[in-house]
Amino acid sequence: MIKDNAASTGLFTDDQQITRCVWCRATPEYQHYHDHEWGFPVQDDRRLFEKICLEGFQAGLSWLTILNKREAFRRGFAGFDIDHVSKFGEAESKRLLLDAGIVRHRGKIASTINNAQRAQELRHEFGSLAAYFWRFEPAPDSRPQQITRQSMSGVTTSLESIALSKDLRKRGWSFVGPTTMYAFMQAMGMVNDHIEGCSVRAKVLNARVAFKPPASMAKL
Repeated sequence: MIKDNAASTGLFTDDQQITRCVWCRATPEYQHYHDHEWGFPVQDDRRLFEKICLEGFQAGLSWLTILNKREAFRRGFAGFDIDHVSKFGEAESKRLLLDAGIVRHRGKIASTINNAQRAQELRHEFGSLAAYFWRFEPAPDSRPQQITRQSMSGVTTSLESIALSKDLRKRGWSFVGPTTMYAFMQAMGMVNDHIEGCSVRAKVLNARVAFKPPASMAKL
């Protein structure tokens, strides 16, 4: 029997006595994503590009909707290979608009192709997407002392997500608003927003201790 203590803690405990953040309780697939991906630090450029694109597709939808369609997105966008997607043209756009497996939004499809081209520019300037994105990692003292349901209530942006959004927009990216960028920062492990008491929080903390953000090649 699932123990429902979400109202006070933002957590739930399943019949295996595993405690997790309540947002993932809907399906086993959602719980797997929570347990093995969300919050763990990422530096692989293809994974980062996939995450930022899918966060853009999520705008106005639930993340579970996107997660359930992720494999279709990967097939449709060539595994989110940046160089491949950057060459997509009218034929690929039409194909994607007919693909019922993904979110068929003309603007978001066009944005993904545009953002692949802009991602190439970032890699040229900084050496990798990872080197660019990790420049926006929040300072530890800017974060809440404890990540609780109360401290995170209503938190959808941060100074860093606003700065990242502004810089990306200046560089020609689209569908990268501050809220979307905060969700991206949570997903890629730039912040650890697993609630205190979640069984995964300590694992993410350990992964973050072992992680070394890549250095930028850009001239300061």
